Amino acid sequence: MILFSKYLVPKGYSGLAIYPFVFLKSKALKKDGVLINHEKIHLRQQVEMLVLPFYIIYILEFLFRYIQYRQVYLAYKNISFEREAYANESNLNYLKTRSFWQFLKYIRSYDF
Repeated sequence: MILFSKYLVPKGYSGLAIYPFVFLKSKALKKDGVLINHEKIHLRQQVEMLVLPFYIIYILEFLFRYIQYRQVYLAYKNISFEREAYANESNLNYLKTRSFWQFLKYIRSYDF
């Protein structure tokens, strides 16, 4: 389900996936297939991880990446969940062929 909230979505971002919802900054973004696909990839990751563990691992990996890179944006871009979503957001058929826990393929220690 897609909802709209310019306050819930962090500054500098267009969307946010919190199972089972996708929050977008504005209604116009609903037409952005790549953004919607990116957020749907996150929803699939969340389901695979039984939701709560996804958020715990996401935060822990962000903290690890922040220690590693010392920059918020680089830390965010190097989270394995984000790597997978960014790498495949343009492939609108990705979720049809995606393997279980595919984000594990994106865990590595160098820049995005």
